[in-house]
Amino acid sequence: MTAEGAAREGCEPISAVPAGHPEDDSSSHQHGLWALALGSLGVVFGDIGTSPLYSLQDCFNGPHGVDPTRANLIGVLSLVVWSLILVVTVKYVLVLMRADNRGEGGIMALLALVPADLRKQASGAPGVAALMVMAGASFLYGDGIITPAISVLSAVEGLKAVDPGFGRFVVPITVVILIGLFGIQSHGTGRLAGLFGPVMVVWFLTAGLLGVPHILHSPEILEAFLPTHALGFLLTHGWHGVVLLGSVVLVVTGGEALYADMGHFGRTPIRMAWLGLALPCLMLSYLGQGALMLRHPEARLQPFFSMLTPGPWTYALVLLATMATVIASQALISAVFSLTHQAIRLGYFPRIMVYHTSTRVQGQIYVPLMNWAVGLACLALVLIFKSSSALAAAFGLAVSATMALTSIVFFFVTRHHWHWPLWKSLLVTGGFLCLDLPFLVATSTKFMLGGYLPIIVAAFVFVTMLAWTVGREELTRFHAERSVPLEAFLERMPAQLRTRIPGLCVILVKPQTALSTALLFLVTRLHVLHEHVFLVSVTSEAVPTVPLEDQVDLCPHGQGIYTLTVHCGFTDYPDVPRAVELARQRLNLSDVSIQYMTSRENFLSGELGRMNRLLRGWFVFLAHNATNVTHYLGLPSDQTAEVGTRVEL
Repeated sequence: MTAEGAAREGCEPISAVPAGHPEDDSSSHQHGLWALALGSLGVVFGDIGTSPLYSLQDCFNGPHGVDPTRANLIGVLSLVVWSLILVVTVKYVLVLMRADNRGEGGIMALLALVPADLRKQASGAPGVAALMVMAGASFLYGDGIITPAISVLSAVEGLKAVDPGFGRFVVPITVVILIGLFGIQSHGTGRLAGLFGPVMVVWFLTAGLLGVPHILHSPEILEAFLPTHALGFLLTHGWHGVVLLGSVVLVVTGGEALYADMGHFGRTPIRMAWLGLALPCLMLSYLGQGALMLRHPEARLQPFFSMLTPGPWTYALVLLATMATVIASQALISAVFSLTHQAIRLGYFPRIMVYHTSTRVQGQIYVPLMNWAVGLACLALVLIFKSSSALAAAFGLAVSATMALTSIVFFFVTRHHWHWPLWKSLLVTGGFLCLDLPFLVATSTKFMLGGYLPIIVAAFVFVTMLAWTVGREELTRFHAERSVPLEAFLERMPAQLRTRIPGLCVILVKPQTALSTALLFLVTRLHVLHEHVFLVSVTSEAVPTVPLEDQVDLCPHGQGIYTLTVHCGFTDYPDVPRAVELARQRLNLSDVSIQYMTSRENFLSGELGRMNRLLRGWFVFLAHNATNVTHYLGLPSDQTAEVGTRVEL
C-alpha cells in the first residue's frame, strides 16, 4: 500500500526509516557497474562457470556417451556452443531478464507479473500459474542437493590426473570440504564474499586460457560454430543424439540461477560479466577440451584437467577448481535460503526460522533447517555415487523442468502484463520451449539412473507447498465465516467490558480478518481490555521489497483501538516490534507497558472440513511443527501470551 492509498482509507503511514538509516542500501547505489559485474561473477556464474569440469566428460563417458570421433566431437561441441548462445545468452540474458519484478528476477518474482486469476482461483485454490511456479521452485530444491556434490567432487577428482592412486582420497576430501562449507553458513559469508569475484575471474581466465593452445593446434574445432554440425549430429544419431542432450544440458544448468540472482546485482552488470568474460572463457574451455580430444581421444576420461600437462601446476589447478566449486556451491546454498524466505513470505511454505547474518545486507540470511537438510543430502549423494560421472546421471532433470516451466509462465507475462499480441507471445515462448522440451525429454531418460532423486525431493517440496497454501486458504475461510466486522464489534464492546486496564495490548490478527481469538477472549470472556490496543497484521505484497516509508500504517478506530498494518515484500523481514515502537512514539505511548497476544489454532477433522484428507493431514503436521509465530516475528517471549482456538478443516 502506498502512502496515498493509506491516506484515502483514513490510515496514517508511519515512516519506518530510522535516523541515520539509508532508505535504499542497494549495491547499485554504492558501487559502479564494474564492481557489480565483478561481484556477479562470484555469485551469479558459479554454477555455470564450473560446468566445464564435468559436462564434456559426461558427453563422452556417461551411460549414453559417444565415441570421440572427429564428427562426434565437432557435433557435440556445436550443441554446446549453440546451447550457450541460445539458452543462456538469448533466452535468459537478453529476453527473460527484461521480465523483472522491481529489479528482482527468478520464477517466484515472475509470478507477481501474471494476473491475479492465474495466481489464485475464485475458490481460493492456487491458480495454474501459481502451481507452475510452485513446481518450478520445487525442482530448484532438487537441483540444490546435487550441484554442491557434483561440483566439489569433479574438482577434487583432478588429483587423479596427477596420480591415479589419489583416487581413494577423493570422496573423503569431498566430504570434509562439504561439511566445512555447510558448517560455516551460520556465521555468514559476508567476509568471504569479497573474495568470490576475484577468485572467479582467475578461474574463468584460467579455464579459457587452458583451451587456447589446443584450439590453435587443432583449429578445425572452430567448425562447431556452424549450427549445421549440431543439426547433423542429431539427425545422424537419431534418438541417441536426443538422449545425449541430457549431458549437453549440464553446460546451461546455471541459467535459471543467473535469472534468479538479477536482483542482487542488476541487469546491466550481469550482462557485462556474461558477455565480457564468462561466455568467451567458457567457449574457449569447451573448444579447447574438444580440440585436445581430436588429437588424444583418451583424454575424454578427464578432458578439463588433461588440458594441462601433469605436474606441480596440476595441484594448483585442482586447488583453484576446488575454490571455484565451493563458491558455486555457496551461491546455490544462498539461493536455496533466499527461495525459502520468499516462499514463506508469499505464503507457500511453513514458517521456519530465518536468521540474518549481516546487519548491512538484507539478502545475507541463514536458514538452519534448509542448510542441514541440503547438507545431509549432498553428503549422502557423494557417499552413494562416489564420482562426478556417476552423479551426472542424476543431474539436469530438475533444472530442465524448471527451465520449461519458466518459459510457460513467461508466456502469461507477455500476454497479460506486457500485452503482446498472441502471435508474438507464441513465437517467442514457443521458440524457448523448442529448446527446453528436448532437454527435458533427454534428461527424463536419466530418471532410473539417478534422476529420480531430485524428482523425489521436488515432489516432497511441491506437496508441502500445496498443502500449506490450500490449508492457509481454508484457515482464512474458517475465520472469515466466523469473523465479526470491526465496526460492529466496537459498537457492542462498551456493554461487554467491565474495566479497562492500564497498558498497551498488541494483538496479532490475520490480514483478512479484523478480529482475533485473543481479542474476543479478552472482551467476551474476561470482559476486560487494555486502555490502548494495537491490532497488528502483517501483509505480504507481491513485490520484492516495500519502501521503508510505506511499510507501516496506523489507523485509529476510537476507544483506544488502532489497526497497525505492516507491509512486507517477499524479500523483506517482518519486524513487528519495530513497527509497534514507531506507533508508540507517534502516539506518545513510549512509557506504557506492552503485552503481546497471539492466537494459536488446534486443528480437528470433521464433516465441515473441505480439504483433501491427505493434504489436511500433512497441513496439520506442518502447522504443529512450524516455527511459533512469537519466535518467527521476534516478539519478546516474556511479554507474549497465546490463546487457542479449535479449527475444523
